[in-house]
Amino acid sequence: MGRTRDAGCVAAGVVIGAGACYCVYRLTWGRDESEKNWDDEDSSDGAETEVETEKRAQANPGAVATVRVEADSVAKDKVDLEIKSGTELKVEAHLRVQNGGGLEAKAKALFSTLKEQASAKMGRGGRVGINSGTRTLAPSLPCPGGRGGGCHPTRARGGSKASGKPKGKPKSKSTKPPVAAWPARRVKFNFPYKIDDILGATDLQKVLNILERSNDPFIQEVSLVTLGNNAAYTFNQNAIRELGGVPIIAKMIKTKDPIIREKAYNALNNLSVIAENQGKIKTYISQVCDDTVICRLDSAVQMAGLRLLTNMTVTNHYQHLLSYSFPDFFALLFLGNHFTKIQIMKLIINFTENPAMTKELLGSKVPSELISLFNKERDREILLNILTIFENINDNIKSEGFASSRKEFSRSSLFFLFKESGVCVKKIKALANHNDLVVKVKVLKVLTKL
Repeated sequence: MGRTRDAGCVAAGVVIGAGACYCVYRLTWGRDESEKNWDDEDSSDGAETEVETEKRAQANPGAVATVRVEADSVAKDKVDLEIKSGTELKVEAHLRVQNGGGLEAKAKALFSTLKEQASAKMGRGGRVGINSGTRTLAPSLPCPGGRGGGCHPTRARGGSKASGKPKGKPKSKSTKPPVAAWPARRVKFNFPYKIDDILGATDLQKVLNILERSNDPFIQEVSLVTLGNNAAYTFNQNAIRELGGVPIIAKMIKTKDPIIREKAYNALNNLSVIAENQGKIKTYISQVCDDTVICRLDSAVQMAGLRLLTNMTVTNHYQHLLSYSFPDFFALLFLGNHFTKIQIMKLIINFTENPAMTKELLGSKVPSELISLFNKERDREILLNILTIFENINDNIKSEGFASSRKEFSRSSLFFLFKESGVCVKKIKALANHNDLVVKVKVLKVLTKL
């Protein structure tokens, strides 16, 4: 008899608990369904309950009558539902089910009562609200599958009306910015060529037109890279000059964007290989020199500018245009990193190979720390370049007769550092025992000329 009673209580508890959970779901996350679907679900639940009861009856025929009697006795109990919300809302429902109703009728009645109480509560600003036929989730409710509430979009229902909502209640402000606040999407420009395409004169003219008319930094960069790659070929070097491309490219060195200036220097560097183009570029060489000296140390712009200046000073035609910047070049030689030092040395070597520039070089103010470049711990390439500079200057002093003009140069000049101080000669003699054979041969060659 005890087992039969337990079985009846379990069956009744399962049905009531499942119904209560489903009702809570309907009131919070679930979507309302029509009354027809409600009845269908209830009937299916009842059918499943009857099937389960029949199975238990087959398993234990002797306990069928007892289970039914116990279920009827449970159905006669009172179910009191009390919902309190603040001081204004207090609803009490008393559900009494007479004999013959069964668990199915009791669950259905309980669901109806809970639905009525929830509707009354929603009319007074409960957690779940209905606004003009639109269902919304309250921010405080948990949101399955979403982040921070509002995961389910509002859905309008035809034919439903607002229930109990007071007029004039302010709507919740949306945190989403208006559509006008979003930045306008820029239309992507499709550049007609690849940067490594070898173009003819007609296509080069199109690229030059794009570069001249566009203010977009990205388009300018792509155009300059395309022109620079094509300027690596001799037939295009002449074509770009004849199309008037040198002034268009040189105009880009006035921009503040360092990337644009770097690409412009690279394109002009490739164009400066032939003498005809150098005649066009010489107009901008002073501007390039100034920008190279004052820009960020060891930057890509500085390296591109130094390469262009090195190409422009391979011949003696335009070296005099840069003589005012000799002190700046020697300062960069001391302050720059390894790559900057190498590029500056190549530039200075071009000047030292021109005897006409010797006086300007010897009179240039140089940092005394420049003597540290003769240290044996230095890289092989740096040692070879600084020895070449010293060798060329020493030869020019002898050939131009500056040895007797000591009073013309100050103690901070290159002449005093290389010739009068004697420190430089001592450093060179110390390199005679260098481990590198090439450096040792170079040192011996310089010492024989002293």
